[in-house]
Amino acid sequence: MLDIAAELERALEAGHRVGVVTVAAVHGSAPRAVGSAMAVTDDGRVIGAISGGCVESEAHDLAVAALTGSLGSASRDLGLSDDDALAAGLACGGHLGVVASVLGPADAHVREQLRLAAEGRGASVEISLADGAVSAGAVPDGEDIATVTGGYLQVRRTNAPQLIIVGAVDFSSALATAARPLGYRVTVVDARPAFATVERHPDAHEVIRAWPEEYVTRARLGARDAICVLTHEERFDIPALVAALATDAGYVGAMGSRRTDARRRELLREAGVSETALARLRSPIGLDIGAVTPAETAISIVGELIADARRASAERLSETAGPIHARPIPTT
Repeated sequence: MLDIAAELERALEAGHRVGVVTVAAVHGSAPRAVGSAMAVTDDGRVIGAISGGCVESEAHDLAVAALTGSLGSASRDLGLSDDDALAAGLACGGHLGVVASVLGPADAHVREQLRLAAEGRGASVEISLADGAVSAGAVPDGEDIATVTGGYLQVRRTNAPQLIIVGAVDFSSALATAARPLGYRVTVVDARPAFATVERHPDAHEVIRAWPEEYVTRARLGARDAICVLTHEERFDIPALVAALATDAGYVGAMGSRRTDARRRELLREAGVSETALARLRSPIGLDIGAVTPAETAISIVGELIADARRASAERLSETAGPIHARPIPTT
């Protein structure tokens, strides 16, 4: 449910009731994890997905039944048939246990948790498997989790990983747009007032007017966090990267050509950056997909962010073997 928190809260703010179908269990192979949700508003709008298309019609009907009070049991299995799961629509061969619930504008405590999740903050809700009742839980510590305990599906989300984008340029705006749906709390930082504006970066959570190295030095960053230096200008790049490589951020990348990268690395060595720290630098930034435009470059960068976070090879799936669905992001 918290994966669609922003859209749910907007619907509730507009006065709509919403039927929500949340994945409580995954049996076999399936494209979405426990805690993923799909919702239908009382005016028929669909939000989110639970299977990438395989059982969305069943989930839609279940959400509508919850809204109209004709549900019966809140818990169901989707993707099953008398013969096999493949015939029912989950082409990957698995099936899903789901729980249906209804949210309304008056659910103040749950709405507060949705707002926190939408802002990239820690949030928690519990959904009764018996009747679909939703309640707000305590904001958790530790990693994200969605588990069934004592007849409840507990869906919890910790503070979102941070993405600090250094440089308020067109590439920065495109990267903010691409990264925000992935769950990052996005901050764009630049010292130039004409460039560091909310209007230029509508999808960033924050736009900070400050010298990037000063902001990065003050930031509390860990292995889940990322810093992308996109200024492509040495007077900003070098101090920002010196600061970035001194943090515990799990990903530090910088945009530029191979010639720019070679010169940049020499300047960083002159600034006292060690070879061990330089080995962490992802430069040139991104995956080799032939990106040219800001939007293409953003896809290249977030592709590398995902691959690094999940310790994946970033090879073509058609040329590899093994599972293709989401693997857990390591916590260490």
